[in-house]
Amino acid sequence: MATAATHPTAVYSPALLGLQATVADSFALVMEARTGVPAKTAFDVASLLKLSADELADLLHTTTKTLRAYREGKKRLGPAASEQVLKLLALASLGEKVFGSLTAFRRWLDKPAYGLDNQAPLALLETSGGIDLVADEVDRIAHGDFA
Repeated sequence: MATAATHPTAVYSPALLGLQATVADSFALVMEARTGVPAKTAFDVASLLKLSADELADLLHTTTKTLRAYREGKKRLGPAASEQVLKLLALASLGEKVFGSLTAFRRWLDKPAYGLDNQAPLALLETSGGIDLVADEVDRIAHGDFA
């Protein structure tokens, strides 16, 4: 089973590694989201999932220009966007474990998934509930439940 520390294709920044315990605990995730995560963290998560800046902005319901200005100004995202970023990090970790690499997980995100009404999982990541649906589907795949 691949882990962030041992898988050669995973590029977890020190900041993301520091958030691994936080995203594994729902309460800690919400508390961290309330304080806001640095915009740089959003770009780090996007890099893990091989999302473009435009895709990241779309998922967070903002513009690329705004995200870049936040990153350059070392600003924190609001609670809702922060929660989404943290949940995406948790999903990336889960996907890497289940699919064996982030590259394989990213490929899966682009393909219609039977358990998600033949929607591409990536299209569902623009809401917190959508991230939960995708995580549930990945969990079902991990346990061999494809129906």
